[in-house]
Amino acid sequence: MITKENYRLPAEWEPQSGVQLTWPHEGTDWAPMLDEITETYREMARVIGQYEPVLIVEPPTNDTWARDHGFITLVPCCTQRREYAKEEAGLGDSASPRLQPLLLDFKFNGWGEKFPADLDNAINRRLYDEGRIKGEYVSQLDFVLEGGSIESDGRGTIFTTTQCLLAPHRNQPMTQQQIEERLKETLCAERIVWINHGSLIGDDTDGHIDTLVRICPDDTLLYVGADDDHPDLIAMKKELQELRTVEGKPYRLLKLPLPRPIYDGADRLPATYANFLVINGAVLVPTYAQPDLDAEALRLVGQAFPDRDVIGIDCRSIIRQHGSLHCCTMQFPEGVEGFG
Repeated sequence: MITKENYRLPAEWEPQSGVQLTWPHEGTDWAPMLDEITETYREMARVIGQYEPVLIVEPPTNDTWARDHGFITLVPCCTQRREYAKEEAGLGDSASPRLQPLLLDFKFNGWGEKFPADLDNAINRRLYDEGRIKGEYVSQLDFVLEGGSIESDGRGTIFTTTQCLLAPHRNQPMTQQQIEERLKETLCAERIVWINHGSLIGDDTDGHIDTLVRICPDDTLLYVGADDDHPDLIAMKKELQELRTVEGKPYRLLKLPLPRPIYDGADRLPATYANFLVINGAVLVPTYAQPDLDAEALRLVGQAFPDRDVIGIDCRSIIRQHGSLHCCTMQFPEGVEGFG
């Protein structure tokens, strides 16, 4: 039975089995700059591969945003894992069923039907049927949810944004309360923290949390900060200052700089340092050839993750399609097998 007593959504900094990359090809929007983006993906794969396995997904796909079309994986709770350890030591009940990671396959619809997504929405089932990912497959295809729209502390708290989950063409006519109950049920969560402010110009996702606020160890929040020219980000900071942990304590807040404006023609691109990826032993941080701000972002991420290598990845190619490093990846927690 899937309950919060048995399962939980792990934090990204917990041990991982590997990371998925969905590879660019000429049938995607990357076609005009395929060589450039392929080199960026090779660099991501090379760096990630130094720390853990990389799962490469190739066509047929619509696009490459693994964070949003990939599995969202639940793991057995600590109490269950202790029982497994007892079994292995010959002290437990070997007849009790051993819980597998749950591979939740939510519907991906191109961020509210903005872009074609039929092939991407079929990737998870294909990976599972081919045996490349092993766990217990759970269809959630009656509910739209993207991995970039949620953040977990691994202890039952999920962060998300109202502007994304309540955006058109996702789960209407569900109310915010109904969506919250669905999230609690499917993600085995104790509480949902809704962020009501914060947005980046050029963002196609309607305000994914992983572009704005990231949960880090020890009740730390890394968030995108800005000056008086960005009232919505200032309002978001005030929201975060008023938040409290389950224990009733304020969060430790670390303010990431906002990159200076980057344009593709007349279009401003949604560059953000919050879109970093945590892997085993390292954190990969997007950089934008802005040495002072890049260095400050790397320093702050290092403050939040002092026991890990902090590595910059040039993401100027990725943001030309309005995403960044975290958007391109999806981690699988420890216990998920496959990667064949």
